[in-house]
Amino acid sequence: MESRPHWAARAEDAVIARVGATLRRRHWVTRVEPYTGYGTTGWVRVFARAVLAPPGTRSAQVAESDHPRRPVRGWRSFVSAQVPFQPVDVVVADDRYRVVADRGGYLDAVLPAELEPGWHEIRLGIGDEWVAAPVRVVGPEPTTAVISDIDDTVMVTALPRPLLAAWNALVLHEHARREVPGMPELFRRWQAAHGDPPVFYLSTGAWNVAPALRRFLHRRGFPPGPLLLTDWGPTNTGWFRSGAEHKRRTLHRLMTELPQLTWALVGDDGQHDPQLYAEAVADHPGRVEVVAIRRLSPAEQLLSHGIPLPLHAALADDAPAVAVGSDGHELLLRLVDEGLLPPVGPH
Repeated sequence: MESRPHWAARAEDAVIARVGATLRRRHWVTRVEPYTGYGTTGWVRVFARAVLAPPGTRSAQVAESDHPRRPVRGWRSFVSAQVPFQPVDVVVADDRYRVVADRGGYLDAVLPAELEPGWHEIRLGIGDEWVAAPVRVVGPEPTTAVISDIDDTVMVTALPRPLLAAWNALVLHEHARREVPGMPELFRRWQAAHGDPPVFYLSTGAWNVAPALRRFLHRRGFPPGPLLLTDWGPTNTGWFRSGAEHKRRTLHRLMTELPQLTWALVGDDGQHDPQLYAEAVADHPGRVEVVAIRRLSPAEQLLSHGIPLPLHAALADDAPAVAVGSDGHELLLRLVDEGLLPPVGPH
């Protein structure tokens, strides 16, 4: 990476510094917004963000913005004041570490840990203000975990249609958002059949929307799991980060960090998922058990790609199993046909 940031990043830093100085004069305080982490019995990966909050706000109240009943209009997720390079104390079991956030206020750190498989809580603090963050610890036993896209895979966002996507992301109330039909049932069936394996939600969405996404997934009955999002702001080399590259790097990292797992990759054919999943299959032979792709409608494909046809079947010859369907119900039936889920019983 270049040693000198892109001019857009420098301009953003200047705006953040001015906003931060103004809010501090109004007695705003630095607090931690926790995100869900993951790890193994020897380490954990911790996610959080240092933000400025109104006077008197406790760290626990910042975390309560994740409450599943709290309706929030989309644009509010993007209105935040980050604290660049803020030191944050992290307590994992009985061990305490100090980690410094990046220029966007984000904390992403891998720390030593001795934890049993399952769900745990770690503690994050600035000064005497502490908040808990959930962490999923993956055991050494082999199982088939899930990596799923979010936009137009589990949640209807009409991402290929820029104006409608903007409306859904910025204006629509959270409680008005809809899940892709059948997807919660598909995830629950997979969890039941495979002994509650880890689920990771991989998206090109911004970290700003993490609390809203967690609320949506909880409300609609999806299994909990780490959100692996990105920062939309300028970088050292340009205006925006590459969403496809973010997904590519994250897929590779998960498969490298968790060699005991095989994977079910769930996405849609509206953007890059088929190509990225095909690359993952080729780069990590034997590690992908199935690729499940939600097929967009011809109208969605037309708006996304300019022709009323789905993307080419990049996975057809490479993946151990491929399931394609218009929603979760159809994908569930395809997975049953592949022998990856037990038959659907009578209702």
